[in-house]
Amino acid sequence: MNIISFLIYCIVVTFTPGPTNIVILSSVQRSGAKKTMNYVYGATVAFGLLLILSTLLNRVLVEVIPNILIFMQIIGSLYMLYLAYKIFKMGSMEEQSNSNADFWPGFLMQLVNPKVLLFTLTVIPSYVMPFYTSSITLTLFVIIVTVIGFLGFITWIIFGAIFRSFLQHHQKVLNTLLALFLVYSAILISGIL
Repeated sequence: MNIISFLIYCIVVTFTPGPTNIVILSSVQRSGAKKTMNYVYGATVAFGLLLILSTLLNRVLVEVIPNILIFMQIIGSLYMLYLAYKIFKMGSMEEQSNSNADFWPGFLMQLVNPKVLLFTLTVIPSYVMPFYTSSITLTLFVIIVTVIGFLGFITWIIFGAIFRSFLQHHQKVLNTLLALFLVYSAILISGIL
């Protein structure tokens, strides 16, 4: 398993702007960090739940259709290339209107967030399952990815105002670097090399 590629993928996907991170940034500016933590707790619980469900689903699929991991690696690689394109083409961050900094809106946002849904469906089967199959190891990786996601959310709270200004000022360079990291990760898990 290429742990560096795995970590780059997890960090790029969870730390880059997306619907949840933008709402967190906006909520910090309107409601403060303490209130926004409720939203983060909801988002983190849903994120972990989606990872657990995805891992269970993929484990069943691997047992029923042994060669499915190859297809999941391809899907994961294509998804990373799509994210790289979206990040590269991303415009300036826009203010989210009427965000609600509570647990349930944070939880529900993850359930309808395409970035999170696709990520949780591809990260474990693309990176972990080709090398590890034990329940304990899979659980450990679910916890690791959930913690990385939580740290991404916390980063948007702690450095919200500063990070937003920095991203807006240097957004094209950062988007290009993040996109290149995703392309690198996609090539590594695709099996091309």
